[in-house]
Amino acid sequence: MTETKKNDESIQMTRQGYDALMAELIHLRSEERYRIAKRIEEARSFGDLSENAEYAAAKDEQSKLEGKIQSLEYQLNRAEVVDSSSLDGSLIAVGTQVTLMDQTYRKQFVYSIVNSKEANPKEGRISSASPVGRAILNRHKGDEVIVKTPKGIRKLKVLKIDVI
Repeated sequence: MTETKKNDESIQMTRQGYDALMAELIHLRSEERYRIAKRIEEARSFGDLSENAEYAAAKDEQSKLEGKIQSLEYQLNRAEVVDSSSLDGSLIAVGTQVTLMDQTYRKQFVYSIVNSKEANPKEGRISSASPVGRAILNRHKGDEVIVKTPKGIRKLKVLKIDVI
């Protein structure tokens, strides 16, 4: 049996992403568990549990909630919060913001590189595991990359790297 290294299991995330997941976990453990428990209690009062659709629906919701809580606990237990003070801005990594020139479409984009749970392309946060994220990770200012995206092949040039 081989021993798994902690780094193999770690999930890199920004402080902002970690804090958001923790806040969600706290909310689910307290308010949502309480709300569902009240719903189950109310459904029990309707009588025979074997033919009680409200009870079955509430138990199903409880099961989904517990699965979500376990998922968040898994992520937070393996979280490796990126220390932005340790990043020098010369290399694209999780926790940096990058300005790219899309040479294919002659457009400039600014993206923050985050993990997949924090990603929201509409807000300019892309996952380090996305096609563009993987292509630019560990690149330097001035580097050019060609990346296959859902919208086709794009040629990108790194114009600027900032620590976020």
